[in-house]
Amino acid sequence: MDEPGSETVENSTISGEALSSVHNSNGGVAQQTPEQLVARSIAPVKKEFLLPPPLRTSSTSQNDDVSDAKDKTPVHSGLSKEKKSRRQLKRERRQEQKSARNLCPEIAKTGHISSCPYNDKCRFSHDLEGFKAQKPADLEGECPFFKSEGSCPYGLACRFSSTHINGVPSGNLNSQKKSSEINGLNKDVQKLLWKNKMSFPKADAQLKDLGLVGPHGKSKRNFCEDKEGDNSDSTKCPLADDKGSCEVNCDSGSKFECSLEDIKEDDTDIKVEADVHCPQKRRKTGEDSDASVAEDIIEGSCIQAKPEAKPEAASDVIPVETDSSLKLHPREKMLIDFREKLYLAPLTTVGNLPFRRVCKVLGADVTCGEMAMCTNLLQGQASEWALLRRHSSEDLFGVQICGAYPDTVARTVELIEQECTVDFIDINMGCPIDIVVNKGAGSALLTKPMRMKSIVEVASGTVDKPITVKVRTGYFEGKQRIDSVITDIGSWGASAITIHGRSRQQRYSKLADWDYIYKCAGKAPSTLQVVGNGDVFSFVDWNNHKAEWPELASCMIARGALIKPWIFTEIKEQRHWDISSGERLNLLKDFVHFGLEHWGSDTKGVETTRRFLLEWLSYTFRYIPVGLLDVIPQRINWRPPSYYGRDDLETLMASDSAADWIRISEMLLGKVPDGFTFAPKHKSNAYDRAENG
Repeated sequence: MDEPGSETVENSTISGEALSSVHNSNGGVAQQTPEQLVARSIAPVKKEFLLPPPLRTSSTSQNDDVSDAKDKTPVHSGLSKEKKSRRQLKRERRQEQKSARNLCPEIAKTGHISSCPYNDKCRFSHDLEGFKAQKPADLEGECPFFKSEGSCPYGLACRFSSTHINGVPSGNLNSQKKSSEINGLNKDVQKLLWKNKMSFPKADAQLKDLGLVGPHGKSKRNFCEDKEGDNSDSTKCPLADDKGSCEVNCDSGSKFECSLEDIKEDDTDIKVEADVHCPQKRRKTGEDSDASVAEDIIEGSCIQAKPEAKPEAASDVIPVETDSSLKLHPREKMLIDFREKLYLAPLTTVGNLPFRRVCKVLGADVTCGEMAMCTNLLQGQASEWALLRRHSSEDLFGVQICGAYPDTVARTVELIEQECTVDFIDINMGCPIDIVVNKGAGSALLTKPMRMKSIVEVASGTVDKPITVKVRTGYFEGKQRIDSVITDIGSWGASAITIHGRSRQQRYSKLADWDYIYKCAGKAPSTLQVVGNGDVFSFVDWNNHKAEWPELASCMIARGALIKPWIFTEIKEQRHWDISSGERLNLLKDFVHFGLEHWGSDTKGVETTRRFLLEWLSYTFRYIPVGLLDVIPQRINWRPPSYYGRDDLETLMASDSAADWIRISEMLLGKVPDGFTFAPKHKSNAYDRAENG
């Protein structure tokens, strides 16, 4: 995952007070040369477009509106409210479903109350007149479903129902998505995952083959990895065999013991190993009453206690398809070529399917879904499986997963290969978010090379799809460890590695260290493709990185695509695109159209589309039009001064006010609901906060 929103003071828009001090000082923006401004990481906007200091410093009401809006967001207001139990939340959800706002989908499609097969037992409202009375006004434009399919699956609930022909059209709710989107979770498989009855023969056989399964079928959690120099003695590892030793295979073939002192160094390991109960049993005890605890359930499937499973567990016979003698050699596996391809990074929140469709139209070659947690996928969470959905236009598509242990990752990749159509599977070993790292996943794996090896080996041995890895330079600044294992990663089974040129400790501060990326690319074997990542913001950046190190397969583009998704067009056409405000608005219209197709054209779908549009607008305002700059191209770490555009729309798009982003959304999706507020999920200058990466 490339956490897009966390930036330093260097990479963010400077505040009004800072701008005021810059304008009012003797060396103000208007008085400094473009070279001096660039040296201070301030965008050299042409003098005729700069706003005078009084206009900027006096417009405090706009900033007050933004701060007031942030104070009124549910995130802040929820902190003072009494915490509700899961039962109470469930009761409120059911009451909400019964309200007139949530009309039964069957009745909405046909317009007849008798069309619902559940009658009084239906969990949705059957108050047709009440729904019509409170339904918001229809939006301008045509229904995206009716225009392409001739029928709308949302019927009366559609916000474009006035454009439907012949009254209320009927249609299959899944008809549109079946033709354009794939990788949905099968209901039967989801039920098996809920009940923890899903079998993973390939993964289990590979875990056994690599010695990652204990004597009783339990998965070894690699307690002994990276404990060189530890002088523990008497206390034995809980996974020790009858002789009192816990054996782990390392590169040198040596075996060593671990102790409980080693385990105490990793709180996550203690929590996972101490809890050997099935998630279903934990629900009965009420230990996971908090929604967040659900994510802390064992990574991977719990041990099955079914009587019918005993014969399989006792048998040493491996199915033919998982026989190690018939496994493909890494050189015989399916390959994927990233060379010279434009790679859109997997981006949290904003890298959704509609955004990826926009980037595909603008020239992206490779797309990847948002990072999905292995634990959530194995629990059958629909919201997590939604991150794996693929549009038909994504001709080279991968999914990114994140897990802390080999057994979890192995079972996840087997499940993905079985249920989804993907071209490659990327394993995230660089996510810096605290909630991920504290579970032993993401960047935490950079400190455990033996666990990295186990994860890559078992994943590549379980599936035929190419396995790629995304990492950072290291965990701590100055202690860069990836170059020490770069020669081994290819032999572990990875087809490619993406290196983000920052450490976990660095988060998104300072510029990416491309010299270190070049160093790693130089050490990588010819069979391992190396993709660089960090601060690519123009075709000039792309050309420089490729010219500096031709062996580099490609460059991954992350925040650059969020701020200006037409960067793919610029790279392919080798030009600086001075895109107009009208052309930018058309891109937003395309996103809204794709969003309504993906999330739905009813009120819920419209507001979901609005939310993700606003998240994207919290990045696009950082773009400074080419025609306004004295020096091109714009660098990603430049702070824009206070300026106005060449027309009113361009000026509006340059605003850092959430109120102005809402105004843009209203131009495309109509008025916001009463009491609507918005604060971006990824806030500038808050990179030290867990929720912002």
